[in-house]
Parts: sequence; C-alpha cells; structure tokens
Amino acid sequence: MLGPVILAASRSDKMRRFISAAPGTKQVVDRFIAGETVDQVVPIIEDATGKGLEVTLDVVGEDITTPEQAAAARDAYLELIERLKDLGLGTKAEMSVKLSMFGQALDGGHELALANVRPVVEAAAAIGTTVTLDAEDHTTLDSMFAIHEELRKDFPQTGCVIQAYLFRTEEDASRLAAAGSRVRIVKGAYKEPASVAYQDKAEIDKAYVRILRTLMEGEGYPMIGSHDPRLIAIAQELARKAGRKLDEYEFQMLYGIRSDEHIRLAAEGHRMRVYTAYGTDWYGYFMRRLAEKPANLLFFGRSILTKG
Repeated sequence: MLGPVILAASRSDKMRRFISAAPGTKQVVDRFIAGETVDQVVPIIEDATGKGLEVTLDVVGEDITTPEQAAAARDAYLELIERLKDLGLGTKAEMSVKLSMFGQALDGGHELALANVRPVVEAAAAIGTTVTLDAEDHTTLDSMFAIHEELRKDFPQTGCVIQAYLFRTEEDASRLAAAGSRVRIVKGAYKEPASVAYQDKAEIDKAYVRILRTLMEGEGYPMIGSHDPRLIAIAQELARKAGRKLDEYEFQMLYGIRSDEHIRLAAEGHRMRVYTAYGTDWYGYFMRRLAEKPANLLFFGRSILTKG
C-alpha cells in the first residue's frame, strides 16, 4: 500500500526538498493548487461561479511554529475575505480553515487558534458566507470540535468536517446531525493507527455510508466530500429516501479532480462546491492528494519522467 508511505513522506523535510526540486513537480502541483496568491485565484473563482458552481477556499499551510506565523495565516484569510467582498462573491464562496494554521499545536494552542479563527469567521459572516473547520489528525479533533461549538454560539452557520475512517466518527455524526449544523463528510487523508481508524478501504466505505445515512436522516446540512461515483450515487439515494430537496445538501470535490463531474452535478440541479486550495506552502496538501488516489501518483511519476 503506497498511501501510508506517501503520508509519512508528507512529514519529511528531506522528501519536501526532493519533491519541490523535481522537474515535473510544478505541472502536477498546478493541477491541484489554484495559485499562490489571491490575485491568481480570483479568476478561477469567477470561472467556477460563472459555471453555476460554488467554491470553498483553503489557504494551504500547516507547519506553523510561531504565534507570528499563526497571525499571518489569519491575515491571509482576512485578505481573501476582503477580496470576495469587493467582487461580490461572498454568497458563492466559503472558507475552509485548518486550525493548525492558526496555532493549535503551539503552547496554549487551543486558545490561540480560537482567538485567531474568530475574526475570520466574523468577517466571513459580514459578507454573507461562512467558514468550515477542517479535520486534521485524530489528536487534534477534541480541540477542533470544542472550537466549533464555541464559534457556533455566535455564528451558528460555522461548519466542521468529520472523517469516515475514524472509529469515533459515527458517534460524532450523531451528535452533529442537529438542526442548523453544517457537516462535511470525507473518507480521511491522514496516516492514522489501527487503534483509532479503519485501515481497509471497504470498511472505510461502509463506515462512510453509515455516517452519511445518519447525516441525511438528521436535521443538519450534509456536505458530501467524495469523488467516488458509487458513493455519490448512494448519497443521492439516501437524500431521496430522507425526503431532502436538492438545496438541502451539497456535493464537494477537489479543484483539478473530475471537473466534468462538477459540471454534471450542477447541471442536474445539485449544489456543487469545488474545494480550491491556494498558497505557497503546498507540500502537505499536495502529498495527501497523491496518497488518496494511485492515479494521481502515476500522473506525477509520468510528469517527472517527461520533464526530467
């Protein structure tokens, strides 16, 4: 299984340097990363929304080691929100944030992350949009869910992410499937031990369906994060059985992956949101995309051979 090896490499500085220097890397990175700056990503947002799609925007970067870096991450999101406001795109674009970027892993990190993310959530609400808290490795989730609960007191539209491969997630989903909640379900893309997570793809898929059923039958707003055609079809059937209208849930897929499917679902009347990452610190995000799907790794390998 190459996935765990690639995920381990995502934490290696030596591999970071090697991958960054590889001749074919830029071609592949450009497939998954929309740009490095707000100016570069704005035309992509406008193109997507012009096609009837919505977007969620992620300023990539997770290796935060100082409070100053965490504050800079906060400011990058505030800059993004200001641009969305100027362009009148607030209702079509939300933000996804990783609390590690806001200082969660530092001393006093829980309070620091909450203090840094709150003004981002507040600014997003002011332009008619919202923020979803991304899930990271299992050791960070209690803090993430506590921050999510705290933010929802003032900004109830704040969303969060749950990961199907974790044993704990079925219980989390039952708690979160309440009126007013916004929950994105994904399979999971971090290297997790067998003590806390399913390791077999079939078991992960079964858990995904069980959790999705809980969300669809609940009173919240499910966001289906998947490119798997079978799971997308199951989601549609679960929504139908739960009596949900097309605007009572949405699909989310990554920028650069199955773009034709983005358009197809939107044309059928579904809410279709494209997860669009940008920024200079792309390495960790990029490596998880390679780990998720063997075809991505093959594409990368061919690019290196072609350009080398």
